Amino acid sequence: MVGWAMNAAHGVKPPVPAQRVVNRNGLLSGKHHFGEVDAMEKMLKKEGVEVKNDQVVRFKELFWDPMIELDVK
Repeated sequence: MVGWAMNAAHGVKPPVPAQRVVNRNGLLSGKHHFGEVDAMEKMLKKEGVEVKNDQVVRFKELFWDPMIELDVK
């Protein structure tokens, strides 16, 4: 569902950092929505995120879990 929302967010202001949305395993599953085949990877690398073989390296360390971060109970 998040992927569909990100796809619909093209052109909104302020821009949505859709390159940060990867699948549950850290794979760049939405990369085909970025025009160039390696655009999503380039944007992530610009943010300091290491990507190898279309997958975020150290994904478990970088994963944002709203249940923890927002202290949802």
